[in-house]
Amino acid sequence: MQQDGQNLIQLKLSGWACAHNVRHIAAAAAGRTTVDVGKGGTHLIKGRVRMKMRTRQVAPMLLAAGLGCTAIGSLQANESLQDVMKRRSLSQQDILAAAKTYVPTGKRDEFVAFSSGGQSGQVIVYGIPSMRILKYIGVFTPEPWQGYGFDESSKAILAQGRIDGKDITWGDTHHPAISETQGKYDGQFLFINDKANPRLAVIDLRDFETKQIVVNPIFKSEHGGAFVTPDTEYVIEAAQYATPLENKKFYPLEEFNEKYRGGITYWKFDRKEGRLNPKQSFSIELPPYSQDLSDAGKGPSDGWSFTNSFCSERYVGGIEKGRPPYEAGCSAKDTDYLHVINWKKAAELVAAGKAKKINGHDVLMMDTAVKEGVLFLVPEPKSPHGVDVTPDGKFITVAGKLDTHVSVYSFEKIQAAIKAGKFESKDPYGIPVIGMKDALHTQVQLGLGPLHTQYDSKPCVAYTSLYVDSQVVKWNFCEGKVLDKISVHYNIGHLMTMEGDSVDPKGRYLVALNKLAIDRFVPVGPLHPQNHQLIDISGDKMQLLYDMPLPLGEPHYVVAIEASKLKPGVRYKVGTDSRTDKPHPGAVRAGEEKIVKKGNKVEVFGTLIRSHITPETIEVDVGDEVIINLTNLERAQDETHGFTVSTYNVHASVEPGKTVQVKFKADKEGVYPYYCTEFCSALHLEMQGYLLVKPKGWKATKTSTAAGANYTEADYKTQLKKVADTQAVIDSVVGYITSVNYKDFPPVVAMMDDAVDQLGKIKDAKAKADEAATKKDWNNAALWTEQIWQYQVKAADLGLRAKTYLEQNGAKKIK
Repeated sequence: MQQDGQNLIQLKLSGWACAHNVRHIAAAAAGRTTVDVGKGGTHLIKGRVRMKMRTRQVAPMLLAAGLGCTAIGSLQANESLQDVMKRRSLSQQDILAAAKTYVPTGKRDEFVAFSSGGQSGQVIVYGIPSMRILKYIGVFTPEPWQGYGFDESSKAILAQGRIDGKDITWGDTHHPAISETQGKYDGQFLFINDKANPRLAVIDLRDFETKQIVVNPIFKSEHGGAFVTPDTEYVIEAAQYATPLENKKFYPLEEFNEKYRGGITYWKFDRKEGRLNPKQSFSIELPPYSQDLSDAGKGPSDGWSFTNSFCSERYVGGIEKGRPPYEAGCSAKDTDYLHVINWKKAAELVAAGKAKKINGHDVLMMDTAVKEGVLFLVPEPKSPHGVDVTPDGKFITVAGKLDTHVSVYSFEKIQAAIKAGKFESKDPYGIPVIGMKDALHTQVQLGLGPLHTQYDSKPCVAYTSLYVDSQVVKWNFCEGKVLDKISVHYNIGHLMTMEGDSVDPKGRYLVALNKLAIDRFVPVGPLHPQNHQLIDISGDKMQLLYDMPLPLGEPHYVVAIEASKLKPGVRYKVGTDSRTDKPHPGAVRAGEEKIVKKGNKVEVFGTLIRSHITPETIEVDVGDEVIINLTNLERAQDETHGFTVSTYNVHASVEPGKTVQVKFKADKEGVYPYYCTEFCSALHLEMQGYLLVKPKGWKATKTSTAAGANYTEADYKTQLKKVADTQAVIDSVVGYITSVNYKDFPPVVAMMDDAVDQLGKIKDAKAKADEAATKKDWNNAALWTEQIWQYQVKAADLGLRAKTYLEQNGAKKIK
């Protein structure tokens, strides 16, 4: 039996099909399924499968299967690298690109990227350089795999995003931002905005879950969010399309200049709580220019923020009335305005009571901001999009979509003009305007349609996207010269370098976020995926490495952080509500499960552990409100359970230690199966139960329980032999694990703890089996012995995983 286990481990190295066959053979040996094994055969006895194949037959069969798989593998391995290159028409450059992006099995990426999900309302997580998608994070839109929007705690998060009492079940995510400490990414939190419905969300990177959604109290749309200050004191969100700031206030477009306003909100972040604090947040009223993207100052410019605008013409369209469309009216002038704001001083003014309450929110009015020297404007080339502060905080780069140049503004020059009171004019709202020449460091001609800029780890080196030219330009912002260009596919929007908007960019790679894929991938209909292209920027010349299709919405911006800075957990403390990070009131431990009925409310306090749901039967009356609390008792990594009840539109993802609650009204009498939706063990399909919704006034007429199959004393003894053989395998594995320094490997310690938990359950099951055997109740004796074996199998599975982990990660023998 021990040799069988060792053979099985070796066979894991073979292909899936071979492993699939091996598992069937092994399963047959354990008497768990009916399989065709030739003369060994199976036959049905008293409604169950009985194997004539004995344990001693298993090893040769497994070995034969393994040899067959090895032979297949050898045939495939005969193809050389040159053969592959010829067959697939690959060049040396292709092979080099593949090698640069390849992450071997069991290894991990250098960087982790967080991409906006656009119209999906989610965040997409992928690795760099492999470009492998790792996760979708449910944010503004329900996401059933994670139970997001289907269990009560996540429903409560989505409910925070209601606007005027209405559920908003979609979002248009645009600009993620990672929390910073002293201007460096710290990997603790992620913020993301919703352009369509002006909202921000907070994602905790300890578990990659959305913890909070806030609704902007005065905006009706936004684009310029989320951007953080250097110590994440505030998260910046700028309005886009001007509206009246007062809620539910109507003014005709003829009063646009007087009654419509833009603005910027500074959301106060409480790092200890991991939440935005609306009561300590404030906004600054701005003219009805369409504010766009923002960035926070760094180093010498810390305490200031910079926000672009377009359509400073304040054009209101009217194509249906024969007027030129917005695109013509909003690009008539040669320049728009860069808003330069002293946010630290603004915060002090708000704290001093100089703000006005609008919709219960503190707003520093425009006239106060001007009077107190908080708000200034600088002309910028028309219809700009990106505004990006250099890592040293000395310059601000602005790209005008309808200009061929990137303008580099000097923060030092801006401050000198402010200090000297040197303004070329005031805008129609009385805001001082600094002359462009008085603020410029340099302008660099890059190409058609410049949009966004990111920075390299090399001093003075920047990268800018060219939408019209479909290119990325590498250039020097200190000397004002172009260094390199590379074509991308096609119509690039944002681009991103590793930690490229922080004070400490890492260089190495750049991702081009292209709007059109066109001919890059296998056709999938008229709606194409987006194309994220990975570019190597480590040398003097850029090299295109990889095309990655993204089919979930239209991502806009991405941020990437060194993977080593992320410290996510693998389990929760038992009984945790993951959305609040607090103990869940519905949590129970093993043995405490119960069903409580009060009037027409039935509340279940249950548990999940491989491979059963406790309780396995829930009886309610039609019309009852049903509340089901479930706690995952697992401690092993990645042993997630799911839960759903047929037809009631509830679903939960229950990670190790987590407690969730689902709620519904049992409005239909009948029988409704429930089950674990996450494949968690060999007997996953058996992890089930029944919700019995009884008609009103129903009374039982039959109380006996179906016994199922009838087992004999011989069956019981067979089960005992199987338990003894399995224990020998467990003892062998435990012997190896305890002979090495397994305590130095936290994942292994967790697996061992979980295995001990599983084996600890055997005592109770054995007592019941022994009691039944004493009474010659062979049916229950065999069934309880089978349950013992189930606990053993789970423990053995954990042990074998732990053993493999130790072998692959260099465990050392101890004395």
